[in-house]
Amino acid sequence: MNIIPPTYTPLDTLTKQLQQRGYAVLNPAAVSELIHADSGALDRIKPSWHDLPTDQYLRDGGRYRQRRHASFIVSQMQITTIPHRAHWQPVAYNALHGGMERMFAPIAATTLNQAVWTQLLSAIAHICDTIKGKQTWYVEAHQFRIDTTDGIGRPTPEGAHRDGVDFVAILLIAREQVKGGETRVFAADSADGQRFTLLAPYTLLILDDERVIHETTPIQPLTHGGYRDTLVLTFRADGFQEDNINAV
Repeated sequence: MNIIPPTYTPLDTLTKQLQQRGYAVLNPAAVSELIHADSGALDRIKPSWHDLPTDQYLRDGGRYRQRRHASFIVSQMQITTIPHRAHWQPVAYNALHGGMERMFAPIAATTLNQAVWTQLLSAIAHICDTIKGKQTWYVEAHQFRIDTTDGIGRPTPEGAHRDGVDFVAILLIAREQVKGGETRVFAADSADGQRFTLLAPYTLLILDDERVIHETTPIQPLTHGGYRDTLVLTFRADGFQEDNINAV
């Protein structure tokens, strides 16, 4: 199967691309410019992906996913870390794991205290403000490692989906000795779709979650121990998802 690289969006046309297509991919150099930090700053948080506990909630019985989770509120570029909480999604957005309170291990303080973490959240929140107007953003961060110890790993076991938020940002951290892992982005209201594979560390995919559906195909090892690491950040303007349910 041919590997299709992404078509990168120039940073100065990022907002236009998101408005027109509902997604954009930035190359590592553009990401560094966006967050005002070089790749060395991201290198300092990269080792934390080697210390992620196994996801105990996979309903397909798999042991291929490791993760940590944290939550924040970003308002007027002020970032507040929320006391550790469970991750929750409705079944409407996650048919496989929706409706469960999943209490993952917290992202380590040594990771969150790195300056680049604040720079990432602030930069992406600014993009969200540009598209939707200034908001208070309820942000969830997920460190993922998908490994191939048992022969196959599924980055999105729920299949093609939306996350029930406003924006999703997926930062590729590492891709080591695997094949597969093709990202597919589909318009939510038409047959328009794109597929590509994120290959270079610190490539960033930004999705308008109201307008597109996305998935990533399974990965298989090229050699023993292959894995794919990502940081997924979701931005929602109306509270965390369970807040709306609890308010009813």
